[in-house]
Amino acid sequence: MKKNKYLLLFLLKFFGTYFLLFILYNSYLNSNQVTAPYFSCEPITQNVAMLTKRLGDLVGFPMRLLQSETDLSVLVYTNSENPIVAIVEGCNAISVIILFISFIVAFSGKFLTTSLYILLGSISIYFFNIFRIFTLIIIPEYYPNSQEFMHHYVFPTMIYGYTFLLWVLWIKKFASFNLKKKEDAQTA
Repeated sequence: MKKNKYLLLFLLKFFGTYFLLFILYNSYLNSNQVTAPYFSCEPITQNVAMLTKRLGDLVGFPMRLLQSETDLSVLVYTNSENPIVAIVEGCNAISVIILFISFIVAFSGKFLTTSLYILLGSISIYFFNIFRIFTLIIIPEYYPNSQEFMHHYVFPTMIYGYTFLLWVLWIKKFASFNLKKKEDAQTA
């Protein structure tokens, strides 16, 4: 009976947080993306593109950014006249961060610890994502035939794998619902 209570509480906290953040994020998108009379991405995606460009400038891999005139994307150019990638809203890692936060809240610990972990974890996912996009931009320069495979398989695995590691760390070190402690209490 207690296991069902923990599962139900987990599901309520997870899906409640997820849907609340999802609704807030969609509201943000609806009020910040412009499609007429011109296209303009919302500020988070623009910031991801700008920080990716700054990382490129820092390591000597300059790029140019242009807002697409035909859709909600920031086009990234390197040495060619054709864009290397288009950074869209789905590339800004917010959906991954929403998933991350929902899981942490579902296994929440002390308020301050949970809040700090959510803040630091979200920031680290955001910057890990910028590194991921930067890597996706430089790959075509050296391995042009691998861009599709990297974009569809390797890079999603990287960001979700990183998020999974943050979840594991949370469960092992900080969560109030600690499986090991529960198992030890049952065997005692």
